Amino acid sequence: MGETHGGEYRDLVVFLAAAGVVVPLFNRLKISPVLGFLAAGVLLGPDGLGRFAQSHGWLSWLTIGDQAQIRQLSELGVAFLLFMIGLELSWERLRAMRRLVFGLGMLQVAVCTLAIAVVFMALGQSLAGAAVLGMGLALSSTAVVMPVLATQGRINSETGRATFAVLLAQDVAVAPILITVTVLAALAQSGASVEPAELGRALFTLLPAAGGLFLMVLLGRLVLRPMFRSVARAQHRGEGRELFVAASLLVVVVSGLTAQAVGLSMSLGALVAGVLLAETEFRREVEVAIDPFKGLLLGVFFIGVGIGLDLDAVAADPTTVLGLAGGLIVLKALIIFILARAWGLAARSAIETALVLGPAGEFAFVILSTGLVEGLASPELTRKAMLAATLSMFTVPLLAVMARALTRQTAPPADVETQGLSPSADVPAPDGAVLIVGFGRVGRLIGELLVEHDQKFVALDADPASVRSGRSEGHEVYYGDAARPDMLSACGLESARALIVTMDSPTKVDEVVKTARALRPDLILIARARDDHHAARLYALGVTDAVPETTEASLQLAENTLVDLGVPMGLVLASIHERRDGFRKAFQAAAPDGRGARPARAFRSVRSTPPPPNTST
Repeated sequence: MGETHGGEYRDLVVFLAAAGVVVPLFNRLKISPVLGFLAAGVLLGPDGLGRFAQSHGWLSWLTIGDQAQIRQLSELGVAFLLFMIGLELSWERLRAMRRLVFGLGMLQVAVCTLAIAVVFMALGQSLAGAAVLGMGLALSSTAVVMPVLATQGRINSETGRATFAVLLAQDVAVAPILITVTVLAALAQSGASVEPAELGRALFTLLPAAGGLFLMVLLGRLVLRPMFRSVARAQHRGEGRELFVAASLLVVVVSGLTAQAVGLSMSLGALVAGVLLAETEFRREVEVAIDPFKGLLLGVFFIGVGIGLDLDAVAADPTTVLGLAGGLIVLKALIIFILARAWGLAARSAIETALVLGPAGEFAFVILSTGLVEGLASPELTRKAMLAATLSMFTVPLLAVMARALTRQTAPPADVETQGLSPSADVPAPDGAVLIVGFGRVGRLIGELLVEHDQKFVALDADPASVRSGRSEGHEVYYGDAARPDMLSACGLESARALIVTMDSPTKVDEVVKTARALRPDLILIARARDDHHAARLYALGVTDAVPETTEASLQLAENTLVDLGVPMGLVLASIHERRDGFRKAFQAAAPDGRGARPARAFRSVRSTPPPPNTST
């Protein structure tokens, strides 16, 4: 057997060390983790510690040598990011955003491409070369911008929605841009002019991509839901969560590779898969299962960007490189601000959107490298443009902070939807949904009564059959384990008005109550109890109200018996309520920290608050 010295795992060890040491250090200093990974890439790359590795051999164990492998993993990281974004979308939301995606987004790509191309033509580049440079640098970085906005809690704000719409339009435009570069190269080599017949043949090359995208959507609708139902049934039988993780990873990788096979980007294929899964009951479970992999692989992407920064080349001509980077950011930010204002965005949101989208993106390297291979652009200027693009990506976290500082004194936009955008998520909604855990007979009845009184609810259940039945009735029900903090958070616990736990397993009820109370000390929390002893234990765990099955059943039997015997209804109801309050006081005596002093029926007290006037009728 061959002997191994572990050298083949060196890059993996170095990356994990960076993720475990450098990034937490940046978090401790309250600096964006994106900057941490970027800085780690520069430090661990050939222009960092790598330049001293030959004279000090031990430093080779602190550097990353296989950049090709890093680039492959980086593609997966971007695909995972787009997949997670797709899970937060739906076809309805995409339709609502279509004016921003195909209006503002596509116009941004076109106008920025034209403006940048004009600048490069003024610098002496040919029309084809300037067009390639313009198309490459007009795009922004989804992989950098979206995590930065997520760190600031801006994903669901007007800025976040507008930014994502533009980035989505750019991702859609990548395939046509690459095809355009190939067509321009063919025309330049043949010396042919741009004639209608040539353009027709160029457009014909788009058909495989369009057909592949249609096939992905069709197969996704037919295959994804049955596959995850099968996995959920196995998991419900106790066969392990790793099956769900494996299925989620399979979907991301296969969708990305399929998209690449038909000429689309891997990230766009993952986005389509995410959107398809967003329509299913497994959306939240998949989101929780995939999140750790997304974070690690995005870290690989950022480290790869840092490694690709050639500091020697920057030092050789800093004026040109830094001038290109600064000029690119200023030009794109100005254009995007004007377009965003013309599209109806508030000045505050337009400034933030323009600044974070000003720098270049990861697809710039793909497009400019293609232009180099095809011989369309000047090699020297293209390499400097790629260095400028890398430097500009480093500025995204700083520009995001600058944007917040510039707009901090500006009043937030009014709570009016703008072309499919939701109101700013910086201010939590005053009237969130009720979260029901367990959607069997009890949970379904509670949900029906909530709907009857115009109360919105979201349900969560670990039984695939219950979830399927609830969704068939038109309710928003998701599959997942509510005892996990990340699952409750994914279902909107932070903004929920109340949590109702209806499961018939006392142990699971206790677990959910403990988890929810730890996440939301102020939450209205109502739980189903097996008996009076279980109710007392739930009050000790911090529930607002507990409803014991045996006690309530006894009271109902007594009420019906007394009425049937001819006792006046008023006297019966008074005695039943008195007895119920007595039980409740006894249960609440077990509540810690004075929770027993809470008013009884806290959920009803919330409902007694007059609702906002209904202007729809």
